[in-house]
Amino acid sequence: MIYQSEILGGLMIGFSSAVPMLFEGRIAGVSGYAAMSLRPKSADGRTGFLFVVGLILGGLGWRLLGGSLPDPDSFKLNIGFWIAAGLLVGFGSRLGGGCTSGHGVCGLGRVSPRSFVSVIVFMSFAMLATFLMGLFL
Repeated sequence: MIYQSEILGGLMIGFSSAVPMLFEGRIAGVSGYAAMSLRPKSADGRTGFLFVVGLILGGLGWRLLGGSLPDPDSFKLNIGFWIAAGLLVGFGSRLGGGCTSGHGVCGLGRVSPRSFVSVIVFMSFAMLATFLMGLFL
């Protein structure tokens, strides 16, 4: 069953990925904006910083408007695991020339062959990782 909030969320993601392309000629990939935010003195750095702040404020806004949070019991692993996982994802994003949002939302929307291959690769490994975690955790 599709809920109205899912439709609204999909429309918002599509719109927000189109805005940077239309106005800046740039892909709205989170890893690219996060990397840009590390250069705060440049105009791109300020743009990246505002993008990252917008992500955080969007999550806080969701919570303030009554949105639900994940079940804390679903996070069984320690904080070191999550930090290592985040660093590996960040490294992989830069190595792969973009993150899941950049390739999956923006790249596929632009019919990019490179993004199509990237999506197949990271979805395959995500399914494999989920399967293996189910076996061993």
